[in-house]
Parts: sequence; structure tokens; C-alpha cells
Amino acid sequence: MNAKNEAREKGLGTSREIIRACANSIRAVHRAEFAEAKQLIGHAEAMHRELAGRLQGFPEIYYAGYVQDGQKEFAEACLTYAIVKGEPLPHPADLGVECPAYLNGLAEAMGEMRRQVLDVMRAGDVARAEAILDMMDEVYYSLVAFDYPDAVTGGLRRNTDMVRGVLERTRGDLTIVISQQSLEKALDAARQAMSEEK
Repeated sequence: MNAKNEAREKGLGTSREIIRACANSIRAVHRAEFAEAKQLIGHAEAMHRELAGRLQGFPEIYYAGYVQDGQKEFAEACLTYAIVKGEPLPHPADLGVECPAYLNGLAEAMGEMRRQVLDVMRAGDVARAEAILDMMDEVYYSLVAFDYPDAVTGGLRRNTDMVRGVLERTRGDLTIVISQQSLEKALDAARQAMSEEK
């Protein structure tokens, strides 16, 4: 009982540390501080693997929920980093996380991609924004295919619904920007034609 209690207390603390490191990593990615983001991901990975080893003999604690929360945040941080950097997406086995945690992390990474789309649109890179939106579309349709009970997927259906909402809002924002650009080009062309007539 003492060993189990000690494992639980350490597990809770380590999971909180993993979540904190992953949140800071995602913030660093959005600031384009990729070296810091990578370092924080490495720190989270080391804690994650240590936690998995420590709880190997206590499956009832390992599957209590908070370890999966840490895995989900770790997956989200790794996936966000990979997408923004244009790297191949890591697989669950590469990260050492359970499939439900990976899929929920992927869903939550799409919220981060909305922020990325807005950032690149502000910078004037509409083509990059469209590429990210296309990827978000692919992720959404992949997540919809996992039609299993929430007890199996860890609440993936709710996160998939969130992705759909994020996707539609992002598509609307991008459509407005593209329409404005088209209108500006048409106005510029009209002004040019008028000046040439004079």
C-alpha cells in the first residue's frame, strides 16, 4: 500500500510537470522559438518515459486517467511542433503513448493550427494558411473514421466535434481574407485601367 501510494503521488506530480512542459513548448512553437520548444519536448519525453517505467507494476494507477492526460498533452506538443516545422507526424509508438491519447492530442493540436493559420494570414502568407487548412481537413476526416465508444477512445468524439467547429471558423476567416485580396486586386486593376485611359 505504501509503494502504491508513493507511486500515485509521484505519478500525479510528474504528470503535472509533463503537462506544464508541453504547454510551454506549444507557446514556444507559436513564437517560432523552435530550439526552446524542442528542449521542452525532450524534457517532457524523459519524464513521460520515467513515469511509464515507475508505474509498470501499478496498472490501476497507470490507467487512472492522469497519466493519459499527460500523454495527450505530450502528443499534442510533438504533433504541433512537427506540423509547424513541416516534419512528418510521429506515430503513437514513436512517442510511447496510447492510441486514444495520441488521437485526442492530434485533435487538440488542430486548435493550435487555427492560431497558426491566423498568424500566417496576418503575415500575408495566404498560401501557407490554405495548406494548413487542407491538413486540418484531412485530420478531421481521419478522426471521424474512429467510430468507437468514448470508453475506448477517451472522449475522442467530443474532441472531433471541437475540430469541426475550429475548422469551419478557420475556413470562414480564410475565405474572408481571400475575398478581400481578390477585391483589392480587382480595384487595383480598375484604377490602373482608368489611369491608362487618361
